[in-house]
Amino acid sequence: MKDNKKIIFGFVGQMASGKDTAGDYLEEKYHGKNFSFSDMLGNVLTRYHLDLNRDNYIKISEAMREYFGDDIMSKTMAEDIKKDSHEVISISNVRRPEDVKYLSDLPGFVLVSISADPKIRYERLTHRGEKSDDNTKTYEEFLEDHKRSTEVTIADIASQATKSIDNNGTLEELHEQLDKLVSKYK
Repeated sequence: MKDNKKIIFGFVGQMASGKDTAGDYLEEKYHGKNFSFSDMLGNVLTRYHLDLNRDNYIKISEAMREYFGDDIMSKTMAEDIKKDSHEVISISNVRRPEDVKYLSDLPGFVLVSISADPKIRYERLTHRGEKSDDNTKTYEEFLEDHKRSTEVTIADIASQATKSIDNNGTLEELHEQLDKLVSKYK
């Protein structure tokens, strides 16, 4: 990397668009580090022995933001990244104005939009089972989830992205796009 500076890719996209998959790939291939707001929330839920379902993730996110400010998670994430020594860093689930405010101040930050068609995202969501209620979700419930507080700002944030990835294809095609992205910012 140039002058040992960090490259920080913040991924924004709808549910199951490939944000975590992209982050995991960069972590593995480029010996980077993937940070995730979902992981931060999941740690809290796990600590209190609560079910890791989408509803609980949203409730804990809303409670933290209500009581500690809309920027509490963004500030924490930015501080964690400042202290991290990896040269390639990715952030899954950038989705709120506060996220962009704090993360875009980090040197080397690039906001990247990842998109995929709703039907493809639904199939991915129900097959991966990341949240405990994903496998049983109907397509209608999946579409309703897009109206929840954690999802409604994604389109606005994605419109601010400087780079975009179309993830309607294969995993190999996603990896190819990510490799080009890293190569561009090396």
